[in-house]
Amino acid sequence: MSSSPDPHDFLALDAGLDEDERAIRDAVRDYARDQLLDQVAEWYETGSLPARELAKGFGQLGLLGMHLHGYGCAGTSAVAYGVACRELEAVDSGLRSFVSVQGSLAMFAIHRWGTEEHRSEWLPRMASGDALGCFGLTEPDAGSDPGSMRTRAVRDGSDWVLNGTKMWITNGTVADVAVVWAQTDEGVRGFVVPTDTPGFTANEVRHKLSLRASLTAELVLDGVRLPESAAFPEVRGLRGPLSCLNEARYGILFGVVGAARACYQAALDYTLAREQFGKPLAGFQLTQRKLADLVVEVNRAGLVALQIGRLKDAGSLHHNHVSFGKLANVRSAIEVARTARTMLGANGISLEYPVMRHMANLETVLTYEGTEEMHALSLGQSVTGIAAFR
Repeated sequence: MSSSPDPHDFLALDAGLDEDERAIRDAVRDYARDQLLDQVAEWYETGSLPARELAKGFGQLGLLGMHLHGYGCAGTSAVAYGVACRELEAVDSGLRSFVSVQGSLAMFAIHRWGTEEHRSEWLPRMASGDALGCFGLTEPDAGSDPGSMRTRAVRDGSDWVLNGTKMWITNGTVADVAVVWAQTDEGVRGFVVPTDTPGFTANEVRHKLSLRASLTAELVLDGVRLPESAAFPEVRGLRGPLSCLNEARYGILFGVVGAARACYQAALDYTLAREQFGKPLAGFQLTQRKLADLVVEVNRAGLVALQIGRLKDAGSLHHNHVSFGKLANVRSAIEVARTARTMLGANGISLEYPVMRHMANLETVLTYEGTEEMHALSLGQSVTGIAAFR
């Protein structure tokens, strides 16, 4: 008879990882525990992040653009990238978001849609952490409907001139390059915008109550003049930015498994140690019912992530698979966090424990990279063949 299941990996999901994937898991988990975990509560409380320092550390680990090939990128499997996101988000969603925006939005956009000059100029420095990128799609009045964006690029001789505003842009205040999407007479197009270009301004978004260990900006483009070579040459329409968002959503559906796991582990450890009425809280039936619910949700989300990762590595992934994972796993993670918070009682609201921080972060993760409603509609269209977005 086999041994009892591991409470921290109940379905032995990590036994399904190959040698390289386990090595990446261990490297990222050790780095996150040794270099990040003790500092993240302070970053969260102060609403700060040492972005340049983190970028160098992540670059040395090979995490930035790790699933891309060439140009200094590691070229790992999709599952390995997902596992790295999981281990980062087990510390904080802001850290996974930092890596996702750099690698799955800015770097992926340049890698997939840019020119050879774009790739050679930016990707090696971004992979090493020497240059930071951001991704400008969302606007103050264009979130779930990016086709209604107002940022516009017009031709002026051999140049492009960009005007508009982007909102909720992670890493915008520290980026060296921004991938900006704008309306043109030819449809939506993408542009590689060095952030020292005259007319480009990034203003920090303050007073956030969630994802505080993350730098968020408003980008203002006021007569930003770019050469023709700054434009992505081939892609037109929303196909370009949506392909990038799909990459970022993939990292999320793995990442939130880490957040959920951290909340479950905090609840398990706390209820085993905390005594009331003469025995540990974990000895009461209602507490055990909650723990059972948590372990089911954490492991079910892990199964979903691993299967979607295998589909991606096999070249069989559809964007609706990613919508399934984002919808299901964020929903599971936020319920785990909320339940775990109750199990810690008053201590659950303290930054001495990770649960409330994760719970607040997941409220943002529930919304960004496609709201729960938009992913539900994507799945509804997938199974019925009927679009209900309008």
